[in-house]
Amino acid sequence: MADQTIEKCSSEVGDDEKKQRIKKNVTEDPETFSCMLQPCPANSDPNYVGIRRLLLFGKAESGVLRRKDWRCNGKGYVAYRNFINRPDNWINSQIPSRGSTPGASGRWIHSPSQLSLALEMESLNGSKDLRESQTLSRTVSFGANSSDFEYPRRKAEPAYSFVGMHCIFDECKAMVTVIKFGHMSSDILAYGATDGTLTVCTVSEPPSVMKKLTGHSKDVTDFDFTLNNQYIASSSLDKTVRVWDIPKGLCIRVIYGVASQLCIRFHPVNNNFLSVGNANREASVFNFSTGRLISKIVVDSEITALDYDHTGQFIFCGDTQGSIYTVKVNSHQGTLSRSHRTRTSSKHKSEFTTIQYRSFSLLTQGPVLLSLTRDGSLSFFSVSLEMQGYLTLRCSLQLAPRLHSIRASFCPLLSLEKGEYIVIGSEDATVYFYDLTRLKNTCVNKLQGHGYPVIAVAWNHGENLLASSDFGGTVIVWKREKTKQKM
Repeated sequence: MADQTIEKCSSEVGDDEKKQRIKKNVTEDPETFSCMLQPCPANSDPNYVGIRRLLLFGKAESGVLRRKDWRCNGKGYVAYRNFINRPDNWINSQIPSRGSTPGASGRWIHSPSQLSLALEMESLNGSKDLRESQTLSRTVSFGANSSDFEYPRRKAEPAYSFVGMHCIFDECKAMVTVIKFGHMSSDILAYGATDGTLTVCTVSEPPSVMKKLTGHSKDVTDFDFTLNNQYIASSSLDKTVRVWDIPKGLCIRVIYGVASQLCIRFHPVNNNFLSVGNANREASVFNFSTGRLISKIVVDSEITALDYDHTGQFIFCGDTQGSIYTVKVNSHQGTLSRSHRTRTSSKHKSEFTTIQYRSFSLLTQGPVLLSLTRDGSLSFFSVSLEMQGYLTLRCSLQLAPRLHSIRASFCPLLSLEKGEYIVIGSEDATVYFYDLTRLKNTCVNKLQGHGYPVIAVAWNHGENLLASSDFGGTVIVWKREKTKQKM
């Protein structure tokens, strides 16, 4: 069968030398042979047949290179399938280009004006030299009987590069204080503002406002999604915590307090526990179903930011005096017990605007905690869960003091490269990206497009979209650079 196929394929070429070359390539390269076996319509154009086989050969060659790049280590098909579906490969398909026209609540940026284009180019130029200088090469090994060899890889675009704006929401006229994507979601986006409103949007097909939640009489200070993204719990300066049913757009529960409620999180394992930090120096746990108080502890100052670890064993609370409290949580009963306190590297006592936990970092080979204070002190801690959540300062960066409560965020997928990337807003209407592991030139990129100070930032689940909000109420969703697949 193979000899007949080879003879048939080589007979389509008139030159004897070409026939011999085809026979040799087909015999030595099974991928070429597989291309020749592909059926073609009878009496079809020879040019069509040649082009089709060329394309099939390129596809097969790409598969060969992927298999060579994969170190199987005895793993099977499922591991290889996960490998070829890794973020470098599927990031391209996350944002399909659309030509539809959005409603009045949001708009696509698929043909930007000259001003928008200039801003996008300026944001990319910040990392142009890095993109040109980065090349990737790797030595891959085969079986015990095969020799090791090295082959060149494609030039890699920095993962912190962006190609411009995905969409804009500009119906809010008050400062947007906090912005988040839904839990494990790349589509649902919500943001709270100083006029007491919460807005829930979708960023695809096309971008639009789903629900506008009204009920708070003062600034929304924080909010959090449940695991199924059906409910939102929000805190406010009006001294209340409100629970919202997103599909119905209704407030289903109000928890009244005696002081401003400043930060809020659901327990990551047991969503029936809702933790709140307030201006009365209290960290409290409420029963989400009934609204009743389960437990609380009192610290030395107002709690302005908090976050859970991924297991739900600890809450990390930041106050207005630059201290981080590690609080132990009973995941079954919801009771709290104070563990220890950590001071930041800031020389002055300043309130926290961001406390964010991440379960793994290449720098520490374990869990880490990011903190940002209003005086511009950005700190990066390793977390020892085995030692009661003890924090160890690994690196820090001193930025300019902030007039507003500006927030920062980890870039987890970006940090799979060498470095620890942080994204943060600023008073100069720019979104900055920093690598905390660099001694010099820590700023690796910046995004310009806002007209007011950038207050909050948030990544979607796939981290191909970054949302940022500003003092004027505008929310911009940015598109990350697509990874090129050429080898």
